[in-house]
Amino acid sequence: MYYLLILAICLERLAELIVSKRNARRAFAHGGKEFGHRHYPVMVTLHTALLVGCVVEVWALHRPFVPWLGWPMLVLVALSQVLRWWCVTTLGPRWNTLVIVVPQAPLVSRGPYRRLHHPNYVAVVVEGVALPLVHTAWLTAAIFTLANALLLTVRIGVENAALDYA
Repeated sequence: MYYLLILAICLERLAELIVSKRNARRAFAHGGKEFGHRHYPVMVTLHTALLVGCVVEVWALHRPFVPWLGWPMLVLVALSQVLRWWCVTTLGPRWNTLVIVVPQAPLVSRGPYRRLHHPNYVAVVVEGVALPLVHTAWLTAAIFTLANALLLTVRIGVENAALDYA
């Protein structure tokens, strides 16, 4: 069942990329300017490594499903997906995996953005810890969390600079 969960997350990521590409075309058509593209391949690689790590660690190291850990982590994975798609729907055509600013577009301050500046990254952090721990893949959780913390430092800096440009 765990491998089906990982497959479902992979399919969700593909759906995100489809939405992102459509929204990027729209943003560029409206004069959007991209910022910080250099870190984007690192982000894609890291998120791919998370999914691969979840599978490989569980399979290769025979990580067990421990109910007292796995079930709460599964709930956190589900909640992180809800938050992620709340962000996507709140931003609508402005949501993107790239950092694109459309001139004169107002800052979104509704939905989860009413309380947090970067709610999608809350979802990413929670998922990065919880998804591997559903099946006790603690090495994957630890490595992804550390690498993601470094990446988010760069990514959030790029986003904040882009917002200052707008």
